[in-house]
Amino acid sequence: QIVLWGRTEKCLKETTEEIRQMGTECHYFICDVGNREEVYQTAKAVREKVGDITILVNNAAVVHGKSLMDSDDDALLKSQHINTLGQFWTTKAFLPRMLELQNGHIVCLNSVLALSAIPGAIDYCTSKASAFAFMESLTLGLLDCPGVSATTVLPFHTSTEMFQGMRVRFPNLFPPLKPETVARRTVEAVQLNQALLLLPWTMHVLIILKSILPQAALEEIHRFSGTYTCMNTFKGRT
Repeated sequence: QIVLWGRTEKCLKETTEEIRQMGTECHYFICDVGNREEVYQTAKAVREKVGDITILVNNAAVVHGKSLMDSDDDALLKSQHINTLGQFWTTKAFLPRMLELQNGHIVCLNSVLALSAIPGAIDYCTSKASAFAFMESLTLGLLDCPGVSATTVLPFHTSTEMFQGMRVRFPNLFPPLKPETVARRTVEAVQLNQALLLLPWTMHVLIILKSILPQAALEEIHRFSGTYTCMNTFKGRT
């Protein structure tokens, strides 16, 4: 069975119905993962109504899409609370029971921007870099915990509403990833107990370039990324 969390009940209802039509039991709960107490309260409600959670997928994120000086302070804080700290609260809420059962998996849908930032999305890149460090430390800590593992997924630009305004230097050579592709590869990574997944595989070249020639990598990233314009501030995924 599947449990969905989100802030918008309309979207949760629609998605839950789609899943149920495929023959899978599904429940939804309204929750803002950036709110610590709300996370803990909702996690308790999930355990009481549904039972133990053995796979946690942290996917909630928002992007403000402005430069640092043009950004509203509250908007900057909101992106950090949801994109980064939210994963602290959800993991703390569900990991203890996974450890007791010796059965569990923590999944983080991150972004390649955690490793290679672009201009115009400073809040998002910062939060994703923080989330990457969180998952890396968590994954190392779980190596001695039987039955419990973690997977971090770092996809390139994915064709969702979140980054509608993004333009890259070679759109034909590096087309946006399909959400279905990212979802399928994520499931495969969990099944294989893979700690890190970069999508597509060509992103490994960028990471190697940054390690060997950091200055050249920065210049190439600037040329490659082009411009970023956020179509709708705070349009995020849940």
